[in-house]
Amino acid sequence: MFFKFVSYMGIISMILGLFGCKANIRPGNTESKTSFYDLETVTLSGDTIRFDQFKGQKVLLVNTASKCGFTPQYAELEELHAKYGDRLQVIGFPANNFMNQEPGSSEEIAAFCQRNYGVSFLMSDKVSVKGNDMHPVFQWLSDKDKNGWNTKSPTWNFQKYLVDEKGELKAVFAPNVKPLDAKIVSMIEN
Repeated sequence: MFFKFVSYMGIISMILGLFGCKANIRPGNTESKTSFYDLETVTLSGDTIRFDQFKGQKVLLVNTASKCGFTPQYAELEELHAKYGDRLQVIGFPANNFMNQEPGSSEEIAAFCQRNYGVSFLMSDKVSVKGNDMHPVFQWLSDKDKNGWNTKSPTWNFQKYLVDEKGELKAVFAPNVKPLDAKIVSMIEN
């Protein structure tokens, strides 16, 4: 009975996260207190990605999972990467935080993404996006004392965070907002 309750609570939490606010846009006159450009992560192949190499570009950071109802968003993320690659970096962060929907190893995740969606954008090694073992990138994205305004950590797989050319977090998009949504595309183009 307890496990059914816990499972139901997880589903309720997911639903509230999915159908809550679709986008949070950075309020005016806020400034990051910690530099986005001091962050880094490791790719699925073991290479280090230093974020200072993205100065002058927008960056879309997305926590991903291979066994999620939102997994087809990989295709739209790849479209964004192909269309705006000269001014936008897309970085996927595989995470197993939501109902064990990313159980694979780095090799399995890379093979799945390439085979099913032709993913060529940057993919971090599998990380945690919430809890005590939250990756430093997601600590920055969800701590207003670091990013200047946002306190929203991922509510489910495929939450999207848009960082501008100056390293400022500009918007957070709910998992159900598709990567090619007009609001995201407009923010990339402007």
